[in-house]
Amino acid sequence: MAQKIVLVTGGTGLVGKAIETVSQTQQYQQFNKYRFIFLSSKDCNLTDYIATDNYFDKTRPSYVIHLAANVGGLFKNMNSKVQMFEDNMMINMNILKCCHKYNVEKVVSCLSTCIFPDKTTYPINEEMLHNGPPHTSNDAYEYAKRMIEVQSKAYNEQYGNKFVCVIPTNIYGPYDNFHLQDGHVIPSLIHKCYLAKKTNQPFIVSGTGNPLRQFIYSDDLARLMLWALENYDGSESIILSVNENDEVSIGDVAREIAHNFDYEEHLVFDTTKPDGQYRKTADNSKLRKLYGEYTFVDIKDGIKLSVDWFIKNYDVCRK
Repeated sequence: MAQKIVLVTGGTGLVGKAIETVSQTQQYQQFNKYRFIFLSSKDCNLTDYIATDNYFDKTRPSYVIHLAANVGGLFKNMNSKVQMFEDNMMINMNILKCCHKYNVEKVVSCLSTCIFPDKTTYPINEEMLHNGPPHTSNDAYEYAKRMIEVQSKAYNEQYGNKFVCVIPTNIYGPYDNFHLQDGHVIPSLIHKCYLAKKTNQPFIVSGTGNPLRQFIYSDDLARLMLWALENYDGSESIILSVNENDEVSIGDVAREIAHNFDYEEHLVFDTTKPDGQYRKTADNSKLRKLYGEYTFVDIKDGIKLSVDWFIKNYDVCRK
């Protein structure tokens, strides 16, 4: 029996590399019936429809895990709103249009909890996604990501496609983007602490450290996305998240990173800088009902793994 092709867009990024790693482990030998193609931006410009169409025509995937996006941390989202909106809208429209054209059996698109309304009650769940505007700090990116769900539902309803969306909380782990300004909070703080210790300078964290987040280690998300590929066919999105009681503050994350560098006494919070959205607590009860209980990597263990990987791969990692 011929292997079915699974195309993973954004395949060389944080989650794509985790899917590559997890799909090759003994636990996931059932995925040997698939041949994974991990697509990078160097292989195809997904903002270009003709290039995207040509790539689909050449590879003819049976399934697509759609991860590709123009992403960044708080300050990139605040300062590059036009690019964040336009790039992501074009990428998502091109991917789903080609998935429909080439009869892809199933698409699993990756969203983000930042797309939920800013003014809402907590915890947030899948039904609350469009109940109000997102936070203004990254609204351009957030609206573009919301539209994947709208477009997926439209294809499902009009043509009977099987396009599903998953919504992870804050992702971190090896192969992340450790850029000081454009990276997400954990990788950028790891890089900042590394440089602070190297130059004997204070480890300065922007904001008060009070905002709360649920962080999911990239390998955990990879396992859950592979589960969704095979098992989740719901018409509504599904949140992939650690439990509510696993929510931690940015301050605790910064202290744990400093601890791994043995640099705690040099940690300073710059309270003149903005905090961004205070909390985004997500309800993962739908996941627990369908999947059952899942043992997530503890945040302390995940940070240690991420710090160790960054130090080992400093010369070649994205930064």
